[in-house]
Amino acid sequence: MAAGAAVRGGRASARPRAAEKPLEYRILVTATMCLLAAGAVMVYSASSARDLLAGHGDGTAYLVRYAINGAIGLAAMHWIARHGLDGVRRATPVLVAIAFVGLLATLVPGLGVEVNGARRWIGAGPLQFQPSELMKLALVLYGVRLLALRSTHTPTLRTVTPVLVTCGLACGLVAVQPDLGTALVIGFTMVALLIAGGVPMRQLALVGGIAIGLVVIFALLEPYRRARLTSFLNPWAHAGGSGFQSVQGQIALGSGGLFGVGLGQSVQKVFYLPEAHTDFILGVIGEELGVAGICGVLFLYGMIAYAGLRAARAAVGRYAKLLAAGITCLFVSQAMLNVFAVLGLAPLTGVPLPFISYGSTNLMVLLAAMGLLLNVAARDRKPLRAVRGGTTRNADQDRDRGGRDGRPRRAGAGRGRRAAG
Repeated sequence: MAAGAAVRGGRASARPRAAEKPLEYRILVTATMCLLAAGAVMVYSASSARDLLAGHGDGTAYLVRYAINGAIGLAAMHWIARHGLDGVRRATPVLVAIAFVGLLATLVPGLGVEVNGARRWIGAGPLQFQPSELMKLALVLYGVRLLALRSTHTPTLRTVTPVLVTCGLACGLVAVQPDLGTALVIGFTMVALLIAGGVPMRQLALVGGIAIGLVVIFALLEPYRRARLTSFLNPWAHAGGSGFQSVQGQIALGSGGLFGVGLGQSVQKVFYLPEAHTDFILGVIGEELGVAGICGVLFLYGMIAYAGLRAARAAVGRYAKLLAAGITCLFVSQAMLNVFAVLGLAPLTGVPLPFISYGSTNLMVLLAAMGLLLNVAARDRKPLRAVRGGTTRNADQDRDRGGRDGRPRRAGAGRGRRAAG
């Protein structure tokens, strides 16, 4: 019986164990799940009280929608993380075309859904889709694909002109909706991707200067955008008008102190803070959980940035490296733009906080993008492989050397074989 147990134990130990996921993969999964958990709690906290006071159900409407969208996004993330990138590379032109068609459809009366003066959605009722969110990811995939195809020489503005033109057209369509915040996220992400791809900084500075000039002109054309810009410089001087949202966000942050007033105890989210469950959900976090809560959220985004760039550095192949870098920059750009706007360090742009703010299309697209990043992080790291196809002489020497290493050589064996030959 002991011998049988030993044999069974030997067989059990001989079974191959599942390969442990790299550190980057585990960090990305941990940070994403923590952000989703925080998002579910804060979306419910930020939306339930106002819904109950308005008599809209039991206050769980936004939480249920967030959970459904999160489940769909997690399923997409899991599927994409387990499959290869070849299919994504082939489908990139189709995704870009779909995103452009969707952006054009939002501008057509009857197709685009207008909310608060902006046409950013297509669909009807609860089934609405925001094409600009898909465009963010599609442009990253397109830029990575082009830079990877032209890897035989150092990229310049001339070689990446298709990326710049496509990005410019997309940003123009997004800004017309109007959605200047998403256009800025696209611009920042594509600039970071081109820098990672090796485009000289001097050439990008010229394009960046032209882009900044166009953004300023665009911001000054409409009165409400001019009001946002002036209120950003001194929001308290316009607290009853264009600076109301920024002022209320700062009051919420200041009311929280170091550890907050307690989960669910925010006053600003009920009576004063507009869009508390979307654009300004960080203000609710600051009031209820304090500086500690905000630092915790920033730490999770820092984990994603660290693991994403580390995965990009360790990835095999230029396409995988640039893909990981581009998606990481997309997460960081959107998070930082939202944080800066809530803290009063940037004009209000209406950009949701990744994985936390309520937003169906944004949540599902970002989780799909995380699936691509996990796919790159889970790949093998430049393994050492035996060289095959060498000369016959070298192969015979290796076999002879392996035989000598595996057993003692008998005296006179070599001379006997040579004599027999």
